Order: sequence, then structure tokens, then C-alpha cells
Amino acid sequence: MRNRPFTLAYGAVLMLGMAGPAVAQVQQPSARQQLQHIHTPQSIDQKLAQLTKDLQLTPEQQRQVRPLLEEHHDKIQALLDKNPKASRQELASQIHAISDETHHKIHALLTDHQKELEKAMQHRGHNGGENRRSAPPASPEPSLSVS
Repeated sequence: MRNRPFTLAYGAVLMLGMAGPAVAQVQQPSARQQLQHIHTPQSIDQKLAQLTKDLQLTPEQQRQVRPLLEEHHDKIQALLDKNPKASRQELASQIHAISDETHHKIHALLTDHQKELEKAMQHRGHNGGENRRSAPPASPEPSLSVS
């Protein structure tokens, strides 16, 4: 009885030791699998609604931003289609470049007041605010995260 805690602990360590190689063999999901819930037609509507709320976009700005979000979606989708087995980490720099380009195009449409609102969004995002995802991104994303 005296050795029972030691035996239990040793058994647990052995089980974990054997599970390690099995876990290592689990393949990382592809970028397509990781991003399929983010890059949908509904995600464009959701992102536009969120930007409209956060940045107080006018109806005219909404009409200008929607095609930018659609273009962003199409470019990411084309990247995923071209690299179906690639991991998100492997595509991170290209995804970031696409998102950064979209961010700059949207930023150019904003008024000075909206740019101040954007700064507040950035601050909230960098401090773990409401716009953060549950899983950390593979690479830093632009402030107007459009992915």
C-alpha cells in the first residue's frame, strides 16, 4: 500500500510517454480545414456588419467595403485551393499579405474620426478585447482583421 501512489504516478508517466509519439503522429489540419468556418459568404456579411458597427461606416462606405471583403475572401479561397494540403503556418505570410492589403484599402476609405475608432479597435484587439479569436493566429494580423 505504501508504494501505491508511486506505482500510480509511474503508471501515469508511462502512459503519457507512450501517448507522446502517438500524439506527434497526428497530422496538423490543413489551412483549408482551419479556415473553412472563417471564409464563408456569411463571414463577409458578418465582417461588414462588424466594421459598420465598430467604425460607423456610412451606407456608401459599406458599398465600397463589401467588394474589398469579397476580393479578400476570393484571394484567400484561391490560395487555399492552390495549396489544399498546406498548413495554416505554411500559408501564414501569404494570408497576412492578403489581409494587410485589404486593410490598407479599407483604411483609405475611412474618415479621420473613423481612423480614431480603428485605433480603438486595435487597442482592444491587442489587449485581449472582444474581437479576439479563441485560437491564436498563426501570424500577427492587421488591425482591421478581415480574415
